[in-house]
Amino acid sequence: MKHTLSVLVENHPGVLSRIAGLFSRRGFNIDSLAVGTTEVPDISRMTIVVNGDDYIVEQVKKQLNKLIDVIKISEIDPVNSVTRELVLIKVNADTSSRSEIIQIVEVFRANIVDVNKDSMIIEVVGDEGKVNAMQELLSQYGIKELVRTGVIGLNRGPKTIK
Repeated sequence: MKHTLSVLVENHPGVLSRIAGLFSRRGFNIDSLAVGTTEVPDISRMTIVVNGDDYIVEQVKKQLNKLIDVIKISEIDPVNSVTRELVLIKVNADTSSRSEIIQIVEVFRANIVDVNKDSMIIEVVGDEGKVNAMQELLSQYGIKELVRTGVIGLNRGPKTIK
């Protein structure tokens, strides 16, 4: 089962490396990792998706809590949260298929961010299901390249930084 952790850390050089090293040393696998500063410039939020049972996630949390730079760890509730992922997909798009691709993009409320004579780059923002569905539909035209940011998310309700 996938678990998404929101980890608030001090915004210092080497923090990401120490956390990735912790996962590596303990044999935990990271499915997705996204990092960015928060509304407080000295604090960054790491969104980490871990695949495992409750015991493994508990061990991950305990190990993370031992790190000096870690301020707070919370699990993102899959029901009571907002999660998103950004994906850029470069797809084959000759003149015969371009209108069909544009229709798919409109249905998914995605954006075309680049067009040239034989391809298009499409920006998709949404939950994992939306992104996967869009990718599957576009695969029939031939995906040339694809890049995903990884999941980011926030629990609904009160602010977590205090």
